[in-house]
Amino acid sequence: MLDKARYIVVEGPIGAGKTSLARRLAERLDAQPLFEQPELNPFLGRFYQDPERWAMSTQMHFLFQRIDQLAILAESIDQPQRVVSDFVLDKDPLFAALNLANDELALYQRVFDTMKPASPPKPDLVVYLQAKPETLIERVRRRGMDAERRITEHYLARVAERYARFFYEYEAAPLFIVDAEVLNPVDQDDDFELLLERLRNMRSYREFFGYAG
Repeated sequence: MLDKARYIVVEGPIGAGKTSLARRLAERLDAQPLFEQPELNPFLGRFYQDPERWAMSTQMHFLFQRIDQLAILAESIDQPQRVVSDFVLDKDPLFAALNLANDELALYQRVFDTMKPASPPKPDLVVYLQAKPETLIERVRRRGMDAERRITEHYLARVAERYARFFYEYEAAPLFIVDAEVLNPVDQDDDFELLLERLRNMRSYREFFGYAG
C-alpha cells in the first residue's frame, strides 16, 4: 500500500504525534509536506482560556486555513512528488460539533458546506494514531506550547472519543490504525521501521497495528 500511495494523511487527536510522524514520513519518502499551522491561528490560545467566547473564531480560522491548503494540494496532486499531510478536511466538523453552541454550529455548517471543494483530493492512505487521554495530556505538557497550556485531560478525552467515533465510520480511504500507546514511531527508530514495513505490506482496506495486532 505505502509504495503506491501518492497522497498520505496522518491523523489523530491533539498530542497523538500526527504532525511529528507526518514530518518523519515526508522526510523518508521525499514527499511534499502539507501540515496544519496552529501557531498561525491567533485565536487558539484565547480559545483554551475562554472556549465559549473564542470557539467560533478559532474554528473558522482553521477551516479557511485547511481550505487554502487543499487548494495548494489540488495544484500539486498530479506532480511526481508525493504528499504527506496531517489532516483530513472532513474532520473539521468534528471540532465544530465539539466546541460550538447550536446556533454557531448551524452557521458554521453552512459556511463549511459552501466552502468545501466539490471534489477534494482523496487520500490514498490514512494513518490514524490512537492514544488514551492521560497519554495525550502528558505529551501535550511535554511539548510545552504556550497556546496549549490550558488544555485539560477532560477536553482531550472528549476529542479522543470524537476521533474514535469518526474513524470507526470512516470509509473514504484505506485506514491504518496505530496503537500509539504501545508504539512510538515518532521517537523510536525500530517502531518507525516496523510501521513502514506494515504499511508496505498492507492489503486490507482497514488494518490495526499494535504489538499484538
